[in-house]
Amino acid sequence: MTFNDNASVGGNTARRRGGGAAIAGGGVAGIAAIAVLLFQLFTGTDISGLVGGVGGAPAGGDDEGTQIANCQTGADANARDDCRLAAASLALDDYWESQVQGYQAPQLIIVDGSTGTQCGTASNQTGPFYCPPEQNVYVDPTFFALLRQQFDATAGPLAQLYVLAHEYGHHVQNITGIMADNPDNGTGPDSNGVRMELQADCFAGAWVGDMTEQVDENGVPFLEAPTQQQIADALNAAQTVGDDHIQQESGGVVNADSWTHGSSEQRQRWFQTGYRSGVEACQTFGIPGGSL
Repeated sequence: MTFNDNASVGGNTARRRGGGAAIAGGGVAGIAAIAVLLFQLFTGTDISGLVGGVGGAPAGGDDEGTQIANCQTGADANARDDCRLAAASLALDDYWESQVQGYQAPQLIIVDGSTGTQCGTASNQTGPFYCPPEQNVYVDPTFFALLRQQFDATAGPLAQLYVLAHEYGHHVQNITGIMADNPDNGTGPDSNGVRMELQADCFAGAWVGDMTEQVDENGVPFLEAPTQQQIADALNAAQTVGDDHIQQESGGVVNADSWTHGSSEQRQRWFQTGYRSGVEACQTFGIPGGSL
């Protein structure tokens, strides 16, 4: 359980869009395929064309989308992944409103199968991502079910919220000018891309460290304090999506020059930095590469 059962979450503005395609099925098997799905899940990079057996659907769906049905209480959020993500958007927006002057919330889109975006197709192949020109966050929650049911991964509630909070971190980077000030300069352990991702991990950790402070209109905290097991689950998610771990699980050699997100150790450490010390500690830019 992550949300307080009696918390009111019906005020969320999340929308559902997509064509309703089924999640990837039994054609995916083996360590390499699992690594592909994990990579896509947490980085929003579609590499499905490089492997077989990962099903998708053509872009489509209602541009406006529909509300997330039957998502009114914390109990609903604890019961369903889509409602959990929608409910968490309330707490995330409240947090960032207290941290960023003039904060404007992104639009959270719960993807059902696939939908078109200005950043390409959002689908159950590409995983969660943030689209800067739209200021939209896209998440297909069927990935979490796929990892739990077929690949024996935990993908527990706090790990899911870490993923969402990471994408909200990219939104904060966009609206505060961090993205504009630090454009893409290629790959590698000292690249702006790695610094951007590690900062988003740190921002996610900062929110998790403060997550019990956001309350609904009745003063009820949206979220319970995370347990040590839940923190371990979030850290495991961060470890799983380190560039070095993905390269190892895919059967290749570790090549730091190709990194875009940072190592497993870095991703865990920056999440913990934010969790323990808050947003002010998330200074991944302007420090030597050896300090990342």
